[in-house]
Amino acid sequence: MAIAKAERLMNLALCLLGTRRPLSKRELRDSIEAYVEAFGPGNGATGSDDSFNRMFERDKDDLRELGLVIETVESLDGEIGYLARRDSNRLPPITLDAEEAAALGLAAKVWQQARLAGAASGALQKLRAAGLPEDVDPYGSHGALEPRIPVHEAAFEPLMLACRDRRPVAFDYRKATAAHPEQRHVEPWALECWRGHWYLAGWDRDRGAERVFRLSRITGKVRSRGGRYTAEVPDVVTVRETVASWAGEIADRSARIRLRAGAGYPLRAKATSVREVGDGWDELEIPYGHGLDAWLVEFGPDVVVLEPAELRADVVDRLRAVAKG
Repeated sequence: MAIAKAERLMNLALCLLGTRRPLSKRELRDSIEAYVEAFGPGNGATGSDDSFNRMFERDKDDLRELGLVIETVESLDGEIGYLARRDSNRLPPITLDAEEAAALGLAAKVWQQARLAGAASGALQKLRAAGLPEDVDPYGSHGALEPRIPVHEAAFEPLMLACRDRRPVAFDYRKATAAHPEQRHVEPWALECWRGHWYLAGWDRDRGAERVFRLSRITGKVRSRGGRYTAEVPDVVTVRETVASWAGEIADRSARIRLRAGAGYPLRAKATSVREVGDGWDELEIPYGHGLDAWLVEFGPDVVVLEPAELRADVVDRLRAVAKG
């Protein structure tokens, strides 16, 4: 089996970085297994020499595009050699302030509950070895309250990889108002944590529109699908703003509801006014925005919508849909 290009480039880079003197094409050809496997030793046929020269020039250009500084040196006898001096290819010292280190530590904590936990820890160790100050602890707390981003959903990792690779997926999703999950076909764009929950933003192929999905409502496995994206990925994906809008947190009106005493504390926290009306009920005035009907349905018989009429009708329709299963 032919050696992969990435491995060939890596071996060439290591040869150029590891030598103290310029190496000729012939020496590099005989030293790198991929070249020997493809073209034989340096004293091969003219045709193989031409093929090797073309591949070597492409590989050298690729390494330079990746940032490797390769010098071309001509010896006294006119032979051309190549090397990559370590001092020319050494990265500058890494400097992180406390806030940057805290951000890295928080990101690493996300991966502690995923398969890439080892890679995240290793990356921080390399940063420490590369000059991260000893008095800066990426894992440490940097205030009275320590931020945490939980990752408990099994769908997180496959969706993160799908977002990175621009790969369509399918999964079963149960809406808050549905008794049973239904399959969704999605082109994933971005993942974001908002108020302790992870959300996926993407293009819902079945509905032909942008949608946001809460990962805790995904049931079963996330399945990859072939093909390319059919919708253009926006430059900025506003996951939090979309979720806030759907949750009724971006509101321009008010709604009046009746809430059973001792129930619905999240609604009470949002209320602009609360008053007792007797018989175990309170009357609340709460901000009214898109998605409030879906939120109210979650409280079932503990909530009665008084006004506006369209909100009351939406809640009744959702409850009937749940009752029908």
